[in-house]
Amino acid sequence: MSWFLAFAGFAVLVILHELGHFTAAKAVGMRVEKFSLFFPPTVVSKKVGETEYAIGSIPAGGYVKISGMNPSEDLPEEVRDRAYHAQPVWKRIVVIAAGPAVNLVVAFVLLFIFYFAVGPYDVGVAAIDKSYPAAGTLHVNDKIVAVDGKKVAPDELTNAISAHRCPQDPPTAGCKAATPVLLTVDRNGARHRISLTPVYDPKAKRTRIGFQYGSTNERENLAFGSALDLTANRYWFFTKATLELPKRLIDPQQRKEISGAVGAYEATRQTILNQFSDVIGILALISLSLAIVNLFPFLPLDGGHIFWAIVEKVRRKPVPLRVMERAGAVGFLLVILIFLIGLSNDIDRLSGEGFQVR
Repeated sequence: MSWFLAFAGFAVLVILHELGHFTAAKAVGMRVEKFSLFFPPTVVSKKVGETEYAIGSIPAGGYVKISGMNPSEDLPEEVRDRAYHAQPVWKRIVVIAAGPAVNLVVAFVLLFIFYFAVGPYDVGVAAIDKSYPAAGTLHVNDKIVAVDGKKVAPDELTNAISAHRCPQDPPTAGCKAATPVLLTVDRNGARHRISLTPVYDPKAKRTRIGFQYGSTNERENLAFGSALDLTANRYWFFTKATLELPKRLIDPQQRKEISGAVGAYEATRQTILNQFSDVIGILALISLSLAIVNLFPFLPLDGGHIFWAIVEKVRRKPVPLRVMERAGAVGFLLVILIFLIGLSNDIDRLSGEGFQVR
């Protein structure tokens, strides 16, 4: 059952993405030849009006076929005025951007539902290093809600604290930061303000006050406004992380962290088995990643079509097909590279320690 539910979740995200393209194309008057869930060979299809609706046999996505997507496509006279490349640039951009836009909205809505209705795992101080300033001041299970008067998420604590640097350059082991860090701590429902001076840790290559932060098995109940704030914060954090994907391809260590469709599918399936409610958050992140990656400016991705439409608008004449084909070949190789790296990492995880889903 978990296999089917994970598959169904992916299928819904694909359908919504393609429905975005489909609805926008119909709205601006383009001719949609085919709307297909999954890829050929076609299992079943039905033509309604001028559009064929189909289900393919290869469950690896879906597509919308719009007349004239290829500028050299030979079309009947009565169709040419409604072909994709016969339309103004703004219409083409609207149609192409509609797919990722739907995934962006879906991701935000799912993320908000997750934080508001389900709630994130509660987090707090999990361990304290006795040789650092936090010893004797911070307590296990303390929740740090603000640093220097600013609210921070758990994964932002390190950067916020290490922003207090030693006056020496380069810093030496154990040197104290020039300024103390002011922590606002929630301890058993009471707020405390704690001032500590970070010290430099040469192994971590940053200043620390000496504690580990970790999640518990308890859910945190968030009010509507708090859930909305956290959703916006996490939404932007995950967006930035996805935008850094090309940079991660260069770094050997970060390259090992890239996951592909197999990994996302398996993580979703295991989450269904372990904690079904967490699937909402997983699907939100998959939807967001699907949107962001699709907006990278390389053909055949949606972002590639948008990029060349903008180029055409700037130069005020169509871009030669051979130029787009060459660019498309480079983009296709990049997409294949990301896919192969993700697949390789997923296989290693499947045959090794697994995906470590909570």
